[in-house]
Amino acid sequence: MRRTISEDRARRVVSDGAKKVTEEDVNRVVTRADDIQRKVLGSGALSRLITDVKLMISLVKDYWNDNYREVPWWTIAAVVAALLYVLSPVDLIPDFIPFFGLLDDAAVVSACLFLVEQDLSNYRKWKNSNEDSETEDTSTDAEPEE
Repeated sequence: MRRTISEDRARRVVSDGAKKVTEEDVNRVVTRADDIQRKVLGSGALSRLITDVKLMISLVKDYWNDNYREVPWWTIAAVVAALLYVLSPVDLIPDFIPFFGLLDDAAVVSACLFLVEQDLSNYRKWKNSNEDSETEDTSTDAEPEE
């Protein structure tokens, strides 16, 4: 019995899932972000992807809140599909099978990262530049020292 899914199968899960994503699904990721992060952190196979998963969640939140719209809907849908897959108790390999059950989650997240790599990189640059400008804004608001 195979205990992992292939890269091609993981990419199909993301692509097929992205075609079905609705605004309600986007909202579900936003409202369940903490649950998604907890599941990722609690899994050896997924925990190595926590930085990327946090960035994916941040992208979805910024999109949902109209802070960042310089991204195709398909990218948002693919990220949402992958994150909902992680959240879902019904996977290709059930999570209750020790270690192996979370491998398909990791494969799906990794496939999504590959598929949306450029858009996620662009978002990271935007996010970093916004954080830098916010830091500059707060430092210029400080009272001058005497």
